[in-house]
Amino acid sequence: METNKKVAFLGYNGTQTSLIDQIRRLGFDAEVHEEPLTDLSPFERVVSFGYRHILKPAVIATSRNPILNLHIAYLPYNRGAHPNFWSWVDGTPSGVTIHEIDAGIDTGPIVNQRQLHIEPEGLTFRETYELLFNEIEALFVECASEILDGNYRITPQSGSGSYHRVDDLPEWMNSWDMRITDAIMRYRNGG
Repeated sequence: METNKKVAFLGYNGTQTSLIDQIRRLGFDAEVHEEPLTDLSPFERVVSFGYRHILKPAVIATSRNPILNLHIAYLPYNRGAHPNFWSWVDGTPSGVTIHEIDAGIDTGPIVNQRQLHIEPEGLTFRETYELLFNEIEALFVECASEILDGNYRITPQSGSGSYHRVDDLPEWMNSWDMRITDAIMRYRNGG
């Protein structure tokens, strides 16, 4: 049976990530969609990275295969918004995860993940975000063939982890160029 080999890439565009070109090198026709889609059925695979919209269950149901999300957190910790910030101020593991999307927010089974051990001294949130961004891209490249062919194993998330909404970010946190150690001290001292 001939497959479509079309991939919907939800989120970042080709100037923001190299993964779209990687998908094309593997023989898939990658279409970038930054705006919400309501029907995923035309696509063989759907990959979400930097997508600013929540996929509703009705949209998820239109996908022929599991939808994959690239998240810059070591799930189950720091589901939702600003995972890089929360890993530092909550003292939870830092890392990256590729997981299947389900009806929850960042709760789907894990395809692959990597924990990072970064010393925050002297680093800003922007600098550590760039490290995480590069790491999630590298992790995807390592397993892209298996992911796009649907030849991967999943592991359910274990433990309750943590979740944060966009409005959980403290009002004083207005620059990703803030040093992490300064933010941790301010957060722990009540803001």
